[in-house]
Amino acid sequence: MRRTFQKRGLIVSCQALPHEPLHGAEMMKRMAVAAQQGGAVGIRANGAQDIRAIKEAVDIPVIGIIKRDIPGSSIYITPELQDVRAILEAGADIVALDMTNREDRLSKVKEMIDFIHAAGAQVMADISVLEEGLAAERLGSDIISTTLSGYTPYSPQQAGPDLELVKKLSEAVSVPIAAEGRIRSEREAAQAMELGASYVVVGAAITRPQCIAKRFADYIEERLHACPSAGNG
Repeated sequence: MRRTFQKRGLIVSCQALPHEPLHGAEMMKRMAVAAQQGGAVGIRANGAQDIRAIKEAVDIPVIGIIKRDIPGSSIYITPELQDVRAILEAGADIVALDMTNREDRLSKVKEMIDFIHAAGAQVMADISVLEEGLAAERLGSDIISTTLSGYTPYSPQQAGPDLELVKKLSEAVSVPIAAEGRIRSEREAAQAMELGASYVVVGAAITRPQCIAKRFADYIEERLHACPSAGNG
């Protein structure tokens, strides 16, 4: 059964790549269960095995992607129709697609959108600038996410979330907006919602303990250098 969102709120991205310590479907399933217990309204997952395991464990919508490198291409998130098929077969409720305009992507993605809708699922468009969001809505996307702001050379290159893009999209399109990318605090998440996002997608700040630990360690190291006598009694 395909699920749709019943309310606005937090989507937790439960992903771990092969080189990361929590990689594996069982780990990501447990992470997704914990996220739902904590109040998440949805889960974003990478790879058919993780999607399938998470779908069996939670009763909130699962957004599926497949990250795959194709030689000579910069399109990394659900690049081809075969990836869409695998995501749908794994049971995802929503399929996220790269809908940036790199490599003339927007002229090729309509077949994938139609295929997803024919399967009874929804489409999340991962975009990087306003113009791509407008095109994604015209092409039939159900949700537009700011996932790829900062990952295309023509989008803002900044340390924090692209809240300006969230604001512009919320004023320009009628479909729900998901704020995603470099959201590291509750304050930033709330700001995104206040600017018009229906959903806030948070990954590393919740589900990548090595990133969380590094943030603490780096801050402590920075403070010790700034005040060498701290902690010496």
